[in-house]
Amino acid sequence: MLISTLLQSNQIPTLQYSSTSERFDDTWEAPLATLLGLGRAAGADFIELFLERRNYISCLAEDDAITSISPSLVTGAGVRVFRGKADCYVSTNDLSFSGLKAALEKGLAILGLELPSHNAFIPEINLELLRDYATKRGKDGWLPLCSSIREMGEILLDGTSHLQQKANHVQSRRASYFRDWQEILVAGSDGTFARDIRLTQSVGFNLLCADGAHRASIGERAGNTSDPNFLKTWDYQQASEQIAESAGKMLYADYVESGTYPIIMANHFGGVIFHEACGHLLETTQIERKTTPFADKKGEKIAHESLTAWDEGRTENAFGTIDMDDEGMPAQRTLLIEKGVLKNFLADRAGSVRTGHPRTGSGRRQGYTFAAASRMRNTYIAPGEYTTEDLLNSVDKGIYCKKMGGGSVGATGQFNFGVDEAYLIENGHITKPLKGAILIGEAKEIMNKISMCSQDLEIAPGFCGSVSGSIYTTVGQPHIKVDSITVGGR
Repeated sequence: MLISTLLQSNQIPTLQYSSTSERFDDTWEAPLATLLGLGRAAGADFIELFLERRNYISCLAEDDAITSISPSLVTGAGVRVFRGKADCYVSTNDLSFSGLKAALEKGLAILGLELPSHNAFIPEINLELLRDYATKRGKDGWLPLCSSIREMGEILLDGTSHLQQKANHVQSRRASYFRDWQEILVAGSDGTFARDIRLTQSVGFNLLCADGAHRASIGERAGNTSDPNFLKTWDYQQASEQIAESAGKMLYADYVESGTYPIIMANHFGGVIFHEACGHLLETTQIERKTTPFADKKGEKIAHESLTAWDEGRTENAFGTIDMDDEGMPAQRTLLIEKGVLKNFLADRAGSVRTGHPRTGSGRRQGYTFAAASRMRNTYIAPGEYTTEDLLNSVDKGIYCKKMGGGSVGATGQFNFGVDEAYLIENGHITKPLKGAILIGEAKEIMNKISMCSQDLEIAPGFCGSVSGSIYTTVGQPHIKVDSITVGGR
């Protein structure tokens, strides 16, 4: 809602605001509302201001030494201006009123707009009462409770030491951790005024074992949002035992024979294939680029009827959980696919304007230097009606993919993914270990071949790169059966 005030454009240079510098609170309402009104008076259809403070640190242990500690402090803001279906984005690290005004003026100019004339009246935007998720959930006290640099180093070195004890033929050991604290404030000319604090942490191992010509490389990560004590409670002993066991099995494994097989894909990080090969194709950025085969398939069957998939930002402590997105919209659950039928796309504000799909609280960005875009949060295939034993018993000869590795995905869903830990399935039983397996396929075909889903959904942390930078996401699924897929090998 717009309200008229007595403020005139010639008064703007003399305005004085005293916003709190050490946090984003309601003292920012007056200057941001004035800037938003200034942009509307210039002829913009919508203006958004995104303010950010960030405190990041990472720590790396290699073998028995800390080899890197990398801190980073960031403060900045982004201004997004819409005119019709066109928009532009300007960022700055000057959070003064004049600095934000200069960024706004650049954004307006890019779209062919100018600041109002000398004596024009400036409507002040009537912002909502500050929606402060940080204060509501007690997040303001999180940062001082996180592990100190000394604690980071001690825990990681204890982890690599335990890894040495549990693994054989160790070539190298790495343990890494990061803590990312972020405070954001979003104000929009539609009245949006919201604040949040995010705390994201991740820790993990990488192990390389070698014996003559035999090699095995295994990695594993854990991730969390919202728990300052996450690193202190990390069970590095259990993690090291699991990764050492996997490396031991893969070290002397036979290479898989290439061919077409039915596969059983494990839960947890197995969901990375759905994320990469299908999830990205359901973002409105892909519709805008005309790079998704599903653009006009809403309401139609695009997957096997056994498959239901969700994207949401609400699972407690999951890596992609957010109380609000980077456009100030509250988190929600979005049903992507129901029993094989495409139900919704993921849309940010710009995607909604240009495609007509409703916003889903999916506007996300790496930081203030990026404009928000439609991005995934916690994305997973829902549990099905079968047991894992049912899936295995349905396979006479196939591949069990226990741990997925890296891979690549083409613009329209063609993919190939390495499997770090795989086993042969014979007559419904997991038998010998295999290595060198690469899964090759295309999203619109593979989604119709996921014929069985078990009941044991598990999720895993992930990192996703796209047009709005690198963000934290969750992938996941129960055990699934793919009726046939091309497996590259020897």
